[in-house]
Amino acid sequence: MTRFGYTLFTEQSGPKDLVRYAISAEQAGFDFEVCSDHYSPWLTTQGHAPNAWVSLGAVAQVTEQVELFTYVTCPTMRYHPAVVAQQAATLQILADGRFTLGLGSGENLNEHVVGKGWPTIKRRHDMLREATRIIRELFGGELVDYKGTYYEVDSARLWDLPEIPVAIATAVSGDKSVEAFAPLADHLIAVQPEADLVRSWHDTRHGYGLPGESRVVGQIPICWDPDRDAAVQRAHEQFRWFAGGWDVNADLPTPAGFAGATQFVRPEDVAQSIPCGPDLEAIVDAMSAYWEAGFTDIAVVQIGDESQDRFLEEAAQPLLSALRDAAPA
Repeated sequence: MTRFGYTLFTEQSGPKDLVRYAISAEQAGFDFEVCSDHYSPWLTTQGHAPNAWVSLGAVAQVTEQVELFTYVTCPTMRYHPAVVAQQAATLQILADGRFTLGLGSGENLNEHVVGKGWPTIKRRHDMLREATRIIRELFGGELVDYKGTYYEVDSARLWDLPEIPVAIATAVSGDKSVEAFAPLADHLIAVQPEADLVRSWHDTRHGYGLPGESRVVGQIPICWDPDRDAAVQRAHEQFRWFAGGWDVNADLPTPAGFAGATQFVRPEDVAQSIPCGPDLEAIVDAMSAYWEAGFTDIAVVQIGDESQDRFLEEAAQPLLSALRDAAPA
C-alpha cells in the first residue's frame, strides 16, 4: 500500500506554524510527515529556517499516529554523528516509535555555516558512511569509543534508548551511493522517480542478505491554489531554485547564490515541472511516476506558507482520496 505524506518545510514556515500544520495534516489523513533540516532557506522569499529537531520534538507531542522523518539530516558537519544519535533516540521516545532518521550528505547552503569548508562529493559520502556507522553503534546502547578518518567518539553512550529501535533512511542518487549505503541503511530516500535506482537499491540489499521490506521514500513539490496564475507566481517566487537539480543545489552556499543562479528561470518553466493550480488530477498524475518507479512513500511539499491552511482545509482530503484511488493497493 502506497503511503502519502506531508512536508513540514522549515524553509518557508516558522516553528509554531509548523506544529500547527502537523496537527492539521494528521487530521486530514496523511500517513506520515517529513521535516526538512536547514540552517537557511533556499531563497530569501521563503524566509524561515527554524531548528528541525526542536520542531519535531513539539510535533511528536501534538500528534498521535503519523510517522515522522527527518528529510534529511546531514550528520557530518553541522552536527557530530554522536549528537545526531542522541537526538534521534530522544525523538523516538517522544514519538512512541513513530520516528525514522533520514540522513544525507548535505548541502553547502546549510553546512558551511560552521566554518569547515565544503568537501568534494566523494569525501561527503565517505563522511556520511563513517557517521552512519557511529550512529548505528550508539543505537546499540553500549559504551562507544571510536577513532576513524573523520570522527572520534570518546566513551559515549546513549542513556535514554527507545523501546522501538530507530530505523535509518538514507538519501542516494546513483550507483555509487547505492553501493555505499544500501548495506548501512534500512530505507531509501530519493527525490527523482527513477525505477533503475530503486531496483539497484533492492538488488544490492538482497546481495548482502538484508531484509526485503525496505521502504522507498520520495518527495514532490506542488502548488495547489484555486487560482492557477497565483499558484504559478508563488511557485516561481519561492521554488525556482528547484530547477537547478541536486548537483547544483548541493554546492551553492547562500540564498543570494540561488537567486543569481535562477534569475533567468521563468514562471512557465517552473509550471512545467511543478503541478500548479486547482487541478488535483494533475497532481495525481505527477505523483504516479513515483509509485510506478517502486516508491512506497511519497510526501508532498505544498509551496508557500500563506497557502498551507487553505490547502489542508480544502484540498488535502480530496487529494488523498484521489491518490489512494489511483495508487496500487
